[in-house]
Amino acid sequence: MTGRPATREEKLTALALWVLAFAALWSTEAAVGFTRDESVYFAAAEGYSQWFRLLLHSPAQAFTDSAIVRAWDYNHEHPVLMKTLFGLSHLLFHDTLGLMRDATAYRLPAFAMAALVPALCFLLGSALYGRTAGWFAALSFLLVPRQYFNAELACFDLPVAAMWLLVVYCFWRALESTRWGIACGVAFGLAIATKHNALFMPFVLSPFALWRAWQVSEGVPEARVRAVRFVGLYAAVAVLYGLLVVFLGGPAAFQKKFLLLSPHTLFFVGLAVGSGVLLRDLKHVSLPVTRALVPLAAMAVLGPVLFYLHWPYLWHAPVDRTAWYLAFHATHNHYAWFYLGTLMRGPPFPLTYVLVKTALTVPTSLFAPMVTGFVALVGRALLSLSARTREWVRMPTASEALVGVNAVTSILIISHPQVPHFGGVKHWFPSMTFLGILAGAAVARGCFAVWEVLKARRPSVSPLAVTVPVFALLLVPALLGSVRVFPYGTAAYSELAGGLPGAATLGMQRQFWSSHVTGVLPWINEHAKPGARIYLHEVNGFSFRDYQRNGMLRPDVRPVNSPFDADIVAYQYHQEFREHEFLTWQAFGTRTPVTGLYLDETPQVIVYQRPE
Repeated sequence: MTGRPATREEKLTALALWVLAFAALWSTEAAVGFTRDESVYFAAAEGYSQWFRLLLHSPAQAFTDSAIVRAWDYNHEHPVLMKTLFGLSHLLFHDTLGLMRDATAYRLPAFAMAALVPALCFLLGSALYGRTAGWFAALSFLLVPRQYFNAELACFDLPVAAMWLLVVYCFWRALESTRWGIACGVAFGLAIATKHNALFMPFVLSPFALWRAWQVSEGVPEARVRAVRFVGLYAAVAVLYGLLVVFLGGPAAFQKKFLLLSPHTLFFVGLAVGSGVLLRDLKHVSLPVTRALVPLAAMAVLGPVLFYLHWPYLWHAPVDRTAWYLAFHATHNHYAWFYLGTLMRGPPFPLTYVLVKTALTVPTSLFAPMVTGFVALVGRALLSLSARTREWVRMPTASEALVGVNAVTSILIISHPQVPHFGGVKHWFPSMTFLGILAGAAVARGCFAVWEVLKARRPSVSPLAVTVPVFALLLVPALLGSVRVFPYGTAAYSELAGGLPGAATLGMQRQFWSSHVTGVLPWINEHAKPGARIYLHEVNGFSFRDYQRNGMLRPDVRPVNSPFDADIVAYQYHQEFREHEFLTWQAFGTRTPVTGLYLDETPQVIVYQRPE
């Protein structure tokens, strides 16, 4: 397991991929509607940006808890790194310079984060499996329609996938440089400041760091002793925190007595100082062992510090407000979800849900190499366990194991029957980046095998003569599918599902998040009477406002909350909300829609108009 530096050519290629992805997202985002979550984040970002205005004009007032709560209390169930970037981008590019429309200015940081994924996939994939694998991993990620759709949004799911990938890349590069170990801690702090699922990362990476330290300390007793002391320090601090919980009378009392001047804080400071002292001492004995352990110390110390610093809402009450945030996600509510003809309202959820959903939404030409790459890695690992079969295969390296474990971590977390299942596939995007790298490895092996056969017959044949057609065969169907469904990404289904009609027949969720209403807004703008009352089912008030702000919906029409109060109803087809269509029939006295959004003849949004 060695982290090799990228070559100059690879760095330039990664930069070009970032620019290409950023430009593609920016040039197409205007057609994408506003999801319910996104409009909430727009509103939160707008409020946060006002705090920065206050900070410039009245710093003393800005740092008071009352001013912070007034600005930052809204949507405090999520960290604020991305929302802060959304707000500052809007403040600069829309409010100050007037260069962009309202929504584009908010979304710009999301494009920058999402564009990191192809660049990092190329760097890591090329280093582990060669340039062909890196190129395929980079090009294929945004060709998955649902991944491209989410990349267009000012939300957190693609940014946290990018940050997860960045943390792993820094962790891998830390094996060659202590500075990369520090960067791993910084990246981890930014990751948990992006979304809560990054909190699982230390549990994924720690075994690799400890195994690496154990390996490279073999034959160096002094280094191994110091490495054991390092681990012992963390174990001791964990035990001390556990004893505090017990002796203080439980988690609630532990939380209440977690103050600036308390044993709780002292233990953390001791951990930080002790880590630095032990690593400095270890550096003089064994640099490889030090490099293996630095990322763990950096994540443990820098992660919490950066998380606290990035979120003003925590500054005056860090323990209580962080505890509320963690409890919110630990007890997250369940949303109804239609899956294979069953309306799932609560746990236990099907164990195979994530696998099935991935197979039915990722273009089959991309899903097949993902499965091939992952199965090949697992197969090699299993065959290498036996002395009889070990000589048949090349044992996976620790770096490959790192990719393989991260390829399944998010999937395994969401697959737990008690974890809420909603949101399509976005909650396991961190796994999809690594599955893309394994897909690239499978494609690269296949291309090389074909080239070897052709070269035996025609020695002058170039590897590109194989790679280009294979890439076209696998990537073009995904590209065409993405173009066909754009901008309605949450309705995308693969060839295995039979496309959108097949998915509807299977009883799958046809679409969600309300953004497909853009398909009927032009009709509403043309046919609604002046001042018409509009009920846009599943579209919240913020989104209604954003459609008007961005010129996608006439400013004179008014939102209402019931079909009975409406002149026009746009019903978004959801199995769990069928009664809203029935209520519309009752209110309007008709069951005949006037228009709708139909993708491959599959109803997505159905519009009814009250008869005069």
